[in-house]
Amino acid sequence: MKSHFEMLSAYNKWANRRLYDAAERLSDSDYRSDRGAFFGSLHGTLNHLLVGDRIWMQRFTGGGQAPARLDLILCESLPELRVAREAEDERIETFIAGLTPDRLAGTIVYRSTRSPVELEQHFAPLLTHFFNHQTHHRGQAHCIVTGLTGEAPSLDLLVFQRETGLGMVRGHGGAFNVPERRPATGPR
Repeated sequence: MKSHFEMLSAYNKWANRRLYDAAERLSDSDYRSDRGAFFGSLHGTLNHLLVGDRIWMQRFTGGGQAPARLDLILCESLPELRVAREAEDERIETFIAGLTPDRLAGTIVYRSTRSPVELEQHFAPLLTHFFNHQTHHRGQAHCIVTGLTGEAPSLDLLVFQRETGLGMVRGHGGAFNVPERRPATGPR
C-alpha cells in the first residue's frame, strides 16, 4: 500500500510541474481571467490546490499552515506560487516516504473547514481523497489551459507510469510529452 501512495506522490509532483510549465506560457491576463471553473481562473484554481494540500498536510502532520478559507489566494504571482507548490510537493513526498504500516492502517481525527464537527476516518482512504482532490482540480486547470490555447500537457497517470516506469512491468519510456490537442469540432 505504501508504494501505491509513493507513486501517487511522485505523480502529483510530475503533474504539477507539467501544469505550471503550461501556465507559465500564458499571458498574465489569460492566467487570471475567470474561465468559469469552480475557483474562477487558473490562478484561483492553482492557489486552491495549494490551500487544500496545506490543510490536509497540517491535519496529517500536525505542522504547517492550515488556511481557513478554500478560496484563499496564498500567492499573488505565478513564480511565487510555483516556488510554494514545489516546496509543498517535496513536503508531501517526504511525508509519504516516512509512513509506517501502522500509520497507514490507523485513523485520523480532524475538523472540517465547513463544520466544527470532529470527524474520525481511516487514514489510508483519506490519503486517497488527498490525491484524488488534486487530480480533480488539476483537471479543471487542464480544461482552462485547453480552452485558452487549444492544447495542454497530458496529465494522465498512465502517461506518468509509462514515462517513469512506476507501476509498469515492462515497456516504459517513449514519447509522451506531446501536448493533448483539442479535437476539431464540427460534423462527425
